Amino acid sequence: MLALVAAAALLAVAPAAAAWLAFVVGGLAAALLAVDVVRGERRRRQAAARELAREAALLESLVASLGTIAATLEPEEIPELVRSEAERLFGGRAQLVTPAGTPDAVDGEVLVPLRLRDGESTLLRLVPERPLSRSDVARALLLGDFAARVHENARLRVEAEEREAERARLSDQLATAEQGERRRLALYLHDTSVQGLSGIALMLDAAADSLAGGRVEEAQTIVGSTLARLRDVIRDLRELSFALEPVVLRDQGFAPAVQALVDQLARDGRIAFEIDVAAGETLSENAQAALYQIFREALHAAIRRGPPQHVSLRVVAADGGGFEAVIADDAPGERRRASFEPIVERARSVSGRVTVDPGNGTGTTVRVHLPAYAARG
Repeated sequence: MLALVAAAALLAVAPAAAAWLAFVVGGLAAALLAVDVVRGERRRRQAAARELAREAALLESLVASLGTIAATLEPEEIPELVRSEAERLFGGRAQLVTPAGTPDAVDGEVLVPLRLRDGESTLLRLVPERPLSRSDVARALLLGDFAARVHENARLRVEAEEREAERARLSDQLATAEQGERRRLALYLHDTSVQGLSGIALMLDAAADSLAGGRVEEAQTIVGSTLARLRDVIRDLRELSFALEPVVLRDQGFAPAVQALVDQLARDGRIAFEIDVAAGETLSENAQAALYQIFREALHAAIRRGPPQHVSLRVVAADGGGFEAVIADDAPGERRRASFEPIVERARSVSGRVTVDPGNGTGTTVRVHLPAYAARG
């Protein structure tokens, strides 16, 4: 009877115990799963933190490299600096190569184009110690693009400095040319017009003295000579005015002005002129004025040495868009460089270059080279 009661009690309690045991086991399993999830999340966070730290270090190195390259002063220093910075950033070996001279490919290498605009394409060849990730390749391309921009900026800065130095040099040359022109004009006026007017004044004094003494015929003779001298002075001043700013050059153009100058010098018929200056019509106004004065200076110098029997004046187009003016004469040669200084100064005022060939004792050829930017204004 007691056994039956115990058995009945055990059967009544067993379902409750089984349920409780299952609950305990389930709770332990959930706790273990939660602990594993927490540990996995912690490991992922630690790995993410390490990756972020590595990325931050790489970015800091990249920024430092960009700053180093940006501080470079000379364009030619940039390619080698990019190569050394690439080795520092990515490890391994970095080379500067050309497309035609690229070595045989190796596993893991990366070719980064450097657009340095130096006339030949340049490649940065990276052979890293470990394979580069996609982000590393992106950084390498960023490094190459930044280097190209810095190189271009450095090149533009150098060109700007060169242009500024050239501008200062041309400004000095212009001031020197203007001073020389004023000096030549003062000497010319002193030796011609001033001397002529001084002689006229003395002759008028003599005429007045003759009239005071009753020598009328003598006074009339002196006045007649004085008028002739005065007309010569007026003609010289008119020619000087024409030479300073010829009206024909301003109103009709370069070729008619040169022809008028030649006609003026060929009045006695002793000089044969050959003229081909039509190309000068395309020159800028400043270049035409300077070249006209150069022709005038060279022709007068030839007449003082000779006079010549034959003179050739030409203006031709040169390579690169420039022009060349050639004045050739057969007068006795002039070997004194100082005689051509006025021509050199006038050419410098328009960035021109002068070469003089004195020949073999007879004849002189003067060549004036005008660059395209000066010829076109």
